[in-house]
Amino acid sequence: MSVPATPRRQSRQREPDGPPPPPVVQRLRLRYAKRGRLRFTSHRDFARAFERALRRAEVPMGYSAGFSPHPKISYLGAAPTGVASEAEYLEIGLAEHRDPEAVRAALDACLPAGLDIEEAVPAMTGGFAERIEASHWRIELAGLDSEAVAGAVAAFLAADAVAVQRMTKNGNRTIDARAAVVTLLAGGTTVDLVVRLTTPAVRPDDVLAGLRHVAGLEPSLPPQVTRLAQGRLLADGSLSDPLADDRG
Repeated sequence: MSVPATPRRQSRQREPDGPPPPPVVQRLRLRYAKRGRLRFTSHRDFARAFERALRRAEVPMGYSAGFSPHPKISYLGAAPTGVASEAEYLEIGLAEHRDPEAVRAALDACLPAGLDIEEAVPAMTGGFAERIEASHWRIELAGLDSEAVAGAVAAFLAADAVAVQRMTKNGNRTIDARAAVVTLLAGGTTVDLVVRLTTPAVRPDDVLAGLRHVAGLEPSLPPQVTRLAQGRLLADGSLSDPLADDRG
């Protein structure tokens, strides 16, 4: 005599208590700067400071669902620690409509001087990340001879490839610092650099390592690096403004 099979008990997925978070009704895109001593702020440190500023400014944020809700914030290509920047970008999702300039001013007042919210605009179209194709950097090389800097730049540009080593969590990795460089201009002891976003990304310190490799250029003082712009790469080598399409 066969014994009837015991029906399987369907597992029930746990759900967090309480109502779901309100939907995002407005998205704002922000440009912020890292200046002075605050250039040593890591991306994680900035993210923590920014979330505190959102709470202090009482910005009505949208949140993700689940047991560990997080505010709706999307960061785009944060600059490395120790690098200053005039062109960092992020997007936030709000649960209530707010005046963008009022949000900008409130957040800026809640952040330390040197982490400055420069602009806020409503997100009018999608594809924000696709507007970032390249970065414009300025590298100040104090303590070097201008002719030595110009010679190193010329040698770098003349090379078909410039292999440099980068330490990663998986050990040393060899990358071509030349392939991503669009323009590299020397003016005295200052270098202006436009570099495409690639995988792996080529950073200013990789280009400095390349200048050392091809010409022995070795600054006697720590270089001062500033990101001046991010955007789409235009035909003349300049960059478009990522917020231009949202200003109307």
